[in-house]
Amino acid sequence: MRITRRQILRMLAGTTLIAAGGRRGWTATEKDPIRVGFLVPFTGPFAQSGKDMWDGFRLYFEEIGMRAGGRRIELISEDTWVEPAGALTKLRKLAERDRVHVAAGGLLAATGLALQPYVLSQRLPFIVTNAADDITQRKIIPWYIRTHYSCSQVTHPLGHYANATLGYRRVAGLNFDYAFGHETFGGFQRAFEEMGGKVVQKLWAPIATTDFAPYLPLLKRDVDAIFSSILGAPALRLLKQLAEYGIKGKIAIVGHGVLTDEALLPSMGDEGLGVVTALNYSTALNTPANRAFLAAFEKATGRSPSAFSAYTYSAARWMAEGMKAVGGDVEDKDRFLAALKKVSLQDDPRGPIQIDQYGSPIQNIYIRKVEQVGGRLRNTVVHTYPNVGQFWTYGKEKFLAQPVYDRDFPPCKYCQ
Repeated sequence: MRITRRQILRMLAGTTLIAAGGRRGWTATEKDPIRVGFLVPFTGPFAQSGKDMWDGFRLYFEEIGMRAGGRRIELISEDTWVEPAGALTKLRKLAERDRVHVAAGGLLAATGLALQPYVLSQRLPFIVTNAADDITQRKIIPWYIRTHYSCSQVTHPLGHYANATLGYRRVAGLNFDYAFGHETFGGFQRAFEEMGGKVVQKLWAPIATTDFAPYLPLLKRDVDAIFSSILGAPALRLLKQLAEYGIKGKIAIVGHGVLTDEALLPSMGDEGLGVVTALNYSTALNTPANRAFLAAFEKATGRSPSAFSAYTYSAARWMAEGMKAVGGDVEDKDRFLAALKKVSLQDDPRGPIQIDQYGSPIQNIYIRKVEQVGGRLRNTVVHTYPNVGQFWTYGKEKFLAQPVYDRDFPPCKYCQ
């Protein structure tokens, strides 16, 4: 059969029309999915936290049908194991091989700092899900947006509450010897001592220590409370050993919320009762948004969420709101980044959240106490500090004029 030149041109024109979607202004890239990278430890000592983070992140995107801004969403997750070196390797893979448009993740505080140079070089919008103070303070980069908290943002209020409400005057600390431990205890110490309290001891354990027996005989007994921000499976071991050594029951235990994270409570016995912590979330929050989140998460996973699940659920929603604001045009990195920074959530499971000019959240911080409720342990909310920012009550200039919180700052001027 002979085909004329005119027929060939007509067929080519028809093919072009199909490739163009048959409508004006459509481009091939609009049919491609928005590729979203996610970095957490799925193996190693913090695997449970990583799983909780992934389940919360994925849940929100599944709730919106894996679509936002008129485009499909493709999730690509990577296991960072113990971080941060593994996280950097996996982020390179996500950016260079998978060509993700946006990424989120990281658990340990040091990871956020380790990823900064690469995120900046790639101009990659990144939702930070770890807590190192300086990533939204002295070492700020425009491509980072933090949606959960900075380390000391949580513990400044706890230092105030421990003195002003609980009446504690002398506190000892036992924490992991890395940025998260330094900064959470540093924030507590500064606020506590400004209220007239005294931190009289600082003990530091290597990260991922699972046996605290060598440290417990060293703890001072003439204190009102012991502060800790030990997290993950080691937190279970610490509280159990504090009870076994007869310390808990005689001395109060306070700390950052990771110490009694909801994922840990089902594995705790009486050693968890009465522990007071501070965090920006509790499953006990009785709001419509949190009740809906709890029901959806439990239906999807068969278990209750942890705070880590709530953080990444918020991060996913943050991304989706940014995608919708730019009509799915995430390839315009600058416009997409600007949209992400303008997002605010008034009905998040955690409460209202907005981002300050440095990319860090302003949000409620809840003082929680572990109690037996309905036959299980819960972090009941006993007090709320509303609209807390990363600089507490100090203001940016005063806060940044001081050194970064570390194992020696604030100095332990009452230690003997």
